[in-house]
Amino acid sequence: MTNSASIEDLLNEDSKQKISKEPKQKKTDDKKTSSGSQLSQKLKDVDIKDNEAKVAAKAAVLQLPYIDLAIFPVSGDALQTIPENICKKNNVVCFVNTGEQIRLATTDPKNPEIEKMTHALAEAHHAKVELYFMSKRSLEKALEIYNKLPKYRKPAPGLEITEADLEKFKEIATDLKKLEENIQKVDITELVSLIVASAMQARSSDIHIEAEEKDVKIRFRIDGVLHDSAAINKDRWEKIISRIKLLAKLKVNINDKPQDGRFTILTKKEKIDVRVSTLPTNWGESVVMRLLGYSAASLTFESLGLVGQSFEKLKAQTERPNGMIITTGPTGSGKTTTLYAILSKLNAEGTKIITLEDPIEYKVEGLNQSQIDHSKGYTFVDGLRSILRQDPDVVMVGELRDTETSQVAINAALTGHLVISTLHTNDASGAIPRFLAMDVKPFLLAPSLNAVIGQRLVRRVCEDCKEEVALDETQTSKVKKILEAIPEDHPDRPDLNSLKFFHGKGCDSCNGLGLKGRVGIYEIMIMDKQIEELIQQEKVSEYDMKEIAIKNGMITMVQDGLIKSLQGITTVDEVFRVSE
Repeated sequence: MTNSASIEDLLNEDSKQKISKEPKQKKTDDKKTSSGSQLSQKLKDVDIKDNEAKVAAKAAVLQLPYIDLAIFPVSGDALQTIPENICKKNNVVCFVNTGEQIRLATTDPKNPEIEKMTHALAEAHHAKVELYFMSKRSLEKALEIYNKLPKYRKPAPGLEITEADLEKFKEIATDLKKLEENIQKVDITELVSLIVASAMQARSSDIHIEAEEKDVKIRFRIDGVLHDSAAINKDRWEKIISRIKLLAKLKVNINDKPQDGRFTILTKKEKIDVRVSTLPTNWGESVVMRLLGYSAASLTFESLGLVGQSFEKLKAQTERPNGMIITTGPTGSGKTTTLYAILSKLNAEGTKIITLEDPIEYKVEGLNQSQIDHSKGYTFVDGLRSILRQDPDVVMVGELRDTETSQVAINAALTGHLVISTLHTNDASGAIPRFLAMDVKPFLLAPSLNAVIGQRLVRRVCEDCKEEVALDETQTSKVKKILEAIPEDHPDRPDLNSLKFFHGKGCDSCNGLGLKGRVGIYEIMIMDKQIEELIQQEKVSEYDMKEIAIKNGMITMVQDGLIKSLQGITTVDEVFRVSE
């Protein structure tokens, strides 16, 4: 028993020793493992540093700034500037977006999609965009943050106001007095729809929303004239401007800089593009929304309002295979509309027409329309050079603004192309001195010009409330004096012994204005030998130019307007309003 007990005790003691020895062995193994892990991590850190150093060196070669997004704090808001799928596809992330400045980082700076993305972000956010170079490790670290964020939803391209939305406010919108009464009752979302619906019903081209000291004014530009339409309480202004900015994809938090955006209205008949411009003012921002209908079906050459000899002369010039036709007048005088009307006449199967515009105001089937984009360096002169390599028959340039564009356009007119464009001058005779002021060579200008059109827009007399009206002696005498200057043998000279004039007394159809719609008044200066000889002189007088054109049968704008007033198309007051 004694021996057995001692043996058991020995076994227990041996077990205790083994148990006490095992942790010591384990501690030793753990120490070795820990030491190995630390060494491995140090080697890994060295590799990362070496790799980042190589990336930084490559960035210097590419002449791009370097960024390590593993240590740079990237905000979720900045990251969501670009959708996750686009980031993964193009190996690019946005790591800074302050509103004024956007910074992108990429592993593939030569990717052409990234250059397009840079221009698009600069234009959409009105911000300065900078591109950085980063490692694949930085890209992976940045993309990991996406998993912790709510999924990015691409914003809608703009608001689509349906026919049903417009119908809801139709009764209010048809009467500007009802608009004033009801505008205080609707919520902010419906308020914008109500304003737009009212503008459309009133045939407004522009909506002006202006913050003033005590309230917010809403004004509609109808047939070229601004009308006060309603006033809104000032305490609703911040919500209204925020709503409009959201629709137009503008920065809501920026109110000290101009911004531009757009949204879309869809109706059963057409698609309307609403271009939004904001401008900081003393009492808040001023907003202007321009309504542009894409449909150009009504823009026919015959509907311009040209009559008699002027119509026949211009028609003949549009049928020539080459040369230049220029429309002149101030902003809002209908120059672009005239260009499109000419294009609609020329738009045939055997004719290739290319336009260069900023912006494209009407989309017309059969035309190759090109949009100028200054943010990408695509200017009028660059576009015009490219257009001429496309072998067009007719070229439309939105505006001749500088010497280089004008010279390329004139050379195109001299080499077998029909070029039509616009120029900012007061009348037709002012176009020649304007060209020469832009250093255009007289010996090139003279043979290239076919015709110059001077124009204005006057409001039409409302047909539903038109009536004859008598003028006072002063106005009658003034009208006769102007019309007597037309030669007696001119086919368009009216009978001065029986002058009748008209106006609109005001009705529901014209909102009590007596005027509804607009028509052009024109003067068409056709090039001839006398004018060409005058262009060749060193100093060209605008007065002499006009005198020769009138001597050769040109009807002036004011004369054309007064002839239209005798036909009951417009009023004498309208003609003098726009021409004097």
